[in-house]
Amino acid sequence: MRGRVLIIAGSDSGGGAGIQADIKAVTCLNAFAATAVTAITVQNTMGVFNIHEIPTALVAQQIEVVLSDIGADVIKTGMLATVSMINVVADCIDRIALRIPRVVDPVMRAKGGHPLLADDAAKTLIARMVRGAAVVTPNLPEAEVLIGQPIKTIADMHAAVEPLKALGADAVLLKGGHLEGHHLVDMLITRDDVKIYEDSRIDTRSTHGTGCTLASAIAAGLAQKLSLEDAVSRARIYVRKALETAPGLGQGHGPLNHAHTVVNQ
Repeated sequence: MRGRVLIIAGSDSGGGAGIQADIKAVTCLNAFAATAVTAITVQNTMGVFNIHEIPTALVAQQIEVVLSDIGADVIKTGMLATVSMINVVADCIDRIALRIPRVVDPVMRAKGGHPLLADDAAKTLIARMVRGAAVVTPNLPEAEVLIGQPIKTIADMHAAVEPLKALGADAVLLKGGHLEGHHLVDMLITRDDVKIYEDSRIDTRSTHGTGCTLASAIAAGLAQKLSLEDAVSRARIYVRKALETAPGLGQGHGPLNHAHTVVNQ
């Protein structure tokens, strides 16, 4: 086991997304996962039925005690939900973890459409978490909110490159899973380059937690001292295999097979 990732995100009772997916991805890529839980969600593959936000002081204390003892090579953030939660987490990072690279998954909606970020929180997320991040991993709807312009096509993705750079992160992985059609494109946007990844769409309903899983897989790679490009490439291969071998659980958007890297003894 190599590399420590502190995950700051919400819990998913269905086990397919959120901190549960994060822990599985990091562990199955042979890194160590610690957590600070920001919210408890009541959900399964059919949707989100309730959310209980953890008190912000308790979230800060989770971060503080983990970092003071175990430490972290990378911080990965997911569901932060509100302005107050974003500010508390950012204050904590600024105070005790400013030099630790962070992977920011700007979680805004669950797969079924339930909002996971308050309407007034996007600007705070940009100012406090996105700016200065090692990499941010928005899907197309999330990127639309971040830069305030529509991204529906590959041409729109190219047009979004400069506005996404202007957000102030070291890199942005713009995920094209919401594109229409069979051909999909992701873009890794750095300050000096744009790398294009192209794939065919996998025909599956087992897509719950793909964003959480990809961001955590990238975080594991960075914690293991892979370059950003190598961490992204490995993470994309890992998620694709997890989609291809998904167990088909549930009646809605099912979970991935995070454990495909585990060799049965």
